[in-house]
Amino acid sequence: MVRSEATDVMIAGAGPVGLTLAVELRRAGVACRIVDRLPARLPFAKAVGLQPRTLELFDRMGLVRDVLDAAVPMRGQLTYVNGVAEGRIELVLPREVPYGFAALPQYETERVLEESLGRYGTAIERATELVAFAQDADGVSSRLTTSSGGEEEVRSRFLVGCDGAHSLVRKGLGLSFGGGAFPEEYMLADVEVGWSLPPGYGVRSMHRGADGAVDDLLVCIPLPGTGRYRMSMPAPPELSAARRAEASGPAGGDGVAHGLEGGTAPALADIQKVLDRLAPEPVTASALRWSSVFRISHRLVDRYGRGRVFVAGDAAHIHPPTGAQGMNTGIQDACNLAWKLALAVGGAAGPRVLPGYDAERHPVGEEVVGRTVRHAAEGVQADPTDRETLLLREAQLLVGYRESPLVTPLAPDAPDPLRPGDRAPDCGGLTGDIAAYPVRLFDLLRDRGHILLVYGDHPAGDTAADLASAASELTGGRMKTHGVLPADAPDRQAGVPHHRDSRGEFARRYGAGEGAAFVVRPDGYLSARLQPPRVEALKEALGKVFGL
Repeated sequence: MVRSEATDVMIAGAGPVGLTLAVELRRAGVACRIVDRLPARLPFAKAVGLQPRTLELFDRMGLVRDVLDAAVPMRGQLTYVNGVAEGRIELVLPREVPYGFAALPQYETERVLEESLGRYGTAIERATELVAFAQDADGVSSRLTTSSGGEEEVRSRFLVGCDGAHSLVRKGLGLSFGGGAFPEEYMLADVEVGWSLPPGYGVRSMHRGADGAVDDLLVCIPLPGTGRYRMSMPAPPELSAARRAEASGPAGGDGVAHGLEGGTAPALADIQKVLDRLAPEPVTASALRWSSVFRISHRLVDRYGRGRVFVAGDAAHIHPPTGAQGMNTGIQDACNLAWKLALAVGGAAGPRVLPGYDAERHPVGEEVVGRTVRHAAEGVQADPTDRETLLLREAQLLVGYRESPLVTPLAPDAPDPLRPGDRAPDCGGLTGDIAAYPVRLFDLLRDRGHILLVYGDHPAGDTAADLASAASELTGGRMKTHGVLPADAPDRQAGVPHHRDSRGEFARRYGAGEGAAFVVRPDGYLSARLQPPRVEALKEALGKVFGL
């Protein structure tokens, strides 16, 4: 067995979650290796929905333009019941949200992430599989089988399993994966149709029997290309029987019936039969690129890691694809974990940082699993919230960490709705002293780690220069400071780069009043709100994260 040079983080699995984690670690200067048992990227349009919150994170990572160039807009959904149009859902978000909903085949998302990772000099080690690991107080020893058929032992500070629903890392940690499976089996197909329906809209066509229950279903999600859709529908009995007859049982042999199955793949004729029954208008499917039968389970780990080993994405949570929540939730797992690992590798993390991954993400996974199971059984109309809240939740813009041990809570009676743990919202109209054009706040946050935003000059607070000096000193230079001035304020933030809030959007959305400071984490969430902004309060807030 070959023993290789140690690395900071070993990542098992090079899907969207593992790739996001690797890119974020490399952006932070952390060495990592990422391995995947597959010899090449799978050309399957599996997870296809990109939520607005994921696009915000891709913006911060500096790769959103490549994603937008490849994706198509997801404008809404057309619903039909027994051949009759039942209405149209428009996926319209508040104007201040910078991105809408998008659709992109999973292999294209992986391509963009892999190319970004390559710019940091790191490549996926393909046809290489993690087969065992052991951790101790100082690190993790991982045993790999390589593309040449040999074995390799790698020592790392941390190990992260992004290795899917049948995760070896999860099993090796002895984590429970409670839940169950849906009895239904479905077909997936990537096809083209020439109907007259408006582009950019998903199609949900159902048949209800005499008892009112749905007994047939067709769901179509638009993909890049003319008339191209990823379609899903119940599998016919003959395909179900063929798969069940396979001696190996569910993929992975671990009883987790989730994901693509082996056996006979659906043919174009199988897809056409469903279209003949349920398509809103007569149409012929063509250009079958890929098809499969799949199963759905709903499961959640009891915890997102133990010691120096963690799980993310499908290794931690699986659920129905309703609302395209799965891949997006996993990508956000990766963004949440990456900055914590970077601080730990750099020796700057306080004792609550790594446990904070489970504290923050486990409740999110629990909510997503519960909501998607409910929506799969009853439809999104069963959600009691208003339409705007429903869309914001589906867009994952309401994910937050107000109860996290890593944020500094406000008093319960504090009037402002924007609190530590909330997503840091975007705003426009920020003008500088040199550039003649206004920019967005997200432009200032892009490709940065922790940042302190200081608004105005609070009469009871410390100066922006004093706050900036303290922020840098307390974090070992890891935190930068940026000032935001009211449009009519004099230049009073000497030594601190700043922009003017020319349209007042920052003051309104952040409730900044006469002056405040905000600590924004690398994953784009607020960890503290200081009003008035004082150095002592900043030190207390940073002490929850950094080893001060």
